[in-house]
Amino acid sequence: MTTPAPTLPRVVDLLPHRYPMLLVDRVTELVPGERIRAIKAVTLNEPWYAGISPDTVLDYPPSLLIESWGQSAGLLASAAAEAPAGQVMLFGSVADAEFHLPVRPGDVIEHRVRVSRALTDSVIFEGSSHRGDETVMTVARMVMAFRPAELLRPHEPAPTTPSPAPTGRETVQ
Repeated sequence: MTTPAPTLPRVVDLLPHRYPMLLVDRVTELVPGERIRAIKAVTLNEPWYAGISPDTVLDYPPSLLIESWGQSAGLLASAAAEAPAGQVMLFGSVADAEFHLPVRPGDVIEHRVRVSRALTDSVIFEGSSHRGDETVMTVARMVMAFRPAELLRPHEPAPTTPSPAPTGRETVQ
C-alpha cells in the first residue's frame, strides 16, 4: 500500500546530510520495505557550479547524481525500520550504474528506488532516475549496510598522567 502524501517523511528527519550535501528535496511516494520516489531539483545555485566560466558545460556531476539516488535509497532503508540500536547505515557499493543523458540546472530529477533484497544487516537496491519521461540513469545494484557506530569512532587515547612541574632542583645525568 502506498503511503498517502500527508504522512510522507521529511527528508531531514531521516538523513543526517545537510547543505551542501543534502541532495534529495522531497519524497513523493513511499512503500516501506519496497520502493520510494524522491525528487532532486538541480539548480545553478549549487556549490559545484560556483565560479565556473560562462562557456563551461553545466552537466551535473555523475558522482552527485549517484549520491542523490543513494540518499533516496537511504531514505527507503530508514523508513522501513529504525537502525538497530547503536547501528549506522553506510554506503557499501554501487554496480552497473549507467548514465544515459546529461542532467543540467533546471532539471527536476525523480529517483525511483526499489529494494531488491533485504538481509539482516544489509539492503540491496536497484532503480533509475528520470527527467520527465526520459531515463537519465539506471542503477543495477547499490548495497547499504548497517554497522556498529562504535566502529566508526576513533578510540580515545588513554589518559596521560601529567609530569610534575619542574622545581629547578632536578639533576641531569
